[in-house]
Amino acid sequence: MSRKRLLALAALTAIVAPVFAGAAAQAAVTDDSAFRVLVFGKTTAFRHDSIPAGEAAIQKLGQENGFAVDVTEDAAQFTDENLAKYQTVVFMSTTGDPLGQPEQKAAFERYIENGGGFAGVHAAGDSGYNWAWYGGLVGAYFRNHPAQQNATVKMIGQGAASNRGLPNRWNRFDEWYNYRTNPRDAGVRVLATLDETSYNPGSGAMGDHPIAWCHNYDGGRAWYTGMGHTKEAYSDPLFLKHLLGGIQMTAGVTNFPCDPHDD
Repeated sequence: MSRKRLLALAALTAIVAPVFAGAAAQAAVTDDSAFRVLVFGKTTAFRHDSIPAGEAAIQKLGQENGFAVDVTEDAAQFTDENLAKYQTVVFMSTTGDPLGQPEQKAAFERYIENGGGFAGVHAAGDSGYNWAWYGGLVGAYFRNHPAQQNATVKMIGQGAASNRGLPNRWNRFDEWYNYRTNPRDAGVRVLATLDETSYNPGSGAMGDHPIAWCHNYDGGRAWYTGMGHTKEAYSDPLFLKHLLGGIQMTAGVTNFPCDPHDD
């Protein structure tokens, strides 16, 4: 082979090799993922414009923290076979009746009964009003909300991964849900409450006002946060710590200190 052809082949190799190396590295990240997450963003009622930002944020968290993420709005993916791939399922501001078929609901119930995880974000509490099992999974249903505004969130303990690194009193802007019942009545462990003196809660003021909680439910692990209404939340490093911790807790890769307790 001539010297000129050898030089051309070397140059081509220098260009192509990094491309294949990058692909192999990406495959390695996927193959070696610590766990797999399904993010479900289907809505049949009000649709939050922050859903795509939330889905993208979780995909980025997966890339940065070594777990795989699939995103869907296809309720037909809720089958025993498909759900078995995932350590946790995130309901990203789902509303209405996102799992509209009885067999889809039944498959999700079996998934939780078999030790699966559930992380509900914001309007996940505005879903499944005719599905009592799901209401128990979340811990409380949405009632109403005042205008979006700043409020102080009181984080209760740092033992839960979704609280670690967050200020004990966390002032932030969001759409603050009031709930039809106090989730404490469902036996959850409250992880964060709202200081109702720091904002105007409107007609649904709760007094004792949980806004994030977790519990063992029907064989599985459930975590919920009422935060996450705005697109901006999903670029907030503190909120992303909160969300990442909830995903890790429900996936079973970190402590799940979610027995009921008194604050």
